[in-house]
Amino acid sequence: MKRYVALLRGINVGGKNKIPMAELKKGFEKLDFEEVKTYLNSGNVIFSSGNEEIEKLTKQIETMIKEQFGFDIPVFVIPQKRLEEILLNAPEWWGDDNKEIYDNLIFMIPPATFSDVFHEIGEPKEGLEKIQNYKETIFWSFRLKEYQKTNWWPKTASTTISDKLTIRTANTTRKIVNM
Repeated sequence: MKRYVALLRGINVGGKNKIPMAELKKGFEKLDFEEVKTYLNSGNVIFSSGNEEIEKLTKQIETMIKEQFGFDIPVFVIPQKRLEEILLNAPEWWGDDNKEIYDNLIFMIPPATFSDVFHEIGEPKEGLEKIQNYKETIFWSFRLKEYQKTNWWPKTASTTISDKLTIRTANTTRKIVNM
């Protein structure tokens, strides 16, 4: 059995795509996943499975959500150990205790690539935000007070590629890795 993290995109945000975490957990258990845990109300699920095919796991979860809740929700599935390895390779400027900086990890839902994301969103605004690609993620930090001036803030939610991204804070990501 291997531990996995499933990150659901766009649930329980602004009153849309409401999915109670207790019901989501039951849905995962009905798929015969074990040791299912949810974290926060934003679609973070940690589970164990003997299946090691990420695409198959993803499809099972997306189908269950569609059938049980009636939503087409993009899902990003990653082995928990791989997520841990990604965090070990974070740039030195990402995820520190500076309260003026907001640190996020962007997960690119296949088939999206960094090239696709960068092509659509563009350069980060110098002095306001930083990005660094690592595997299927992008480390992204910005000045909290000036988020509205950044290039990436509005575009991660409003461009065509935004449907292929799901974002978690540094703190949420660290918590998920340790569950």
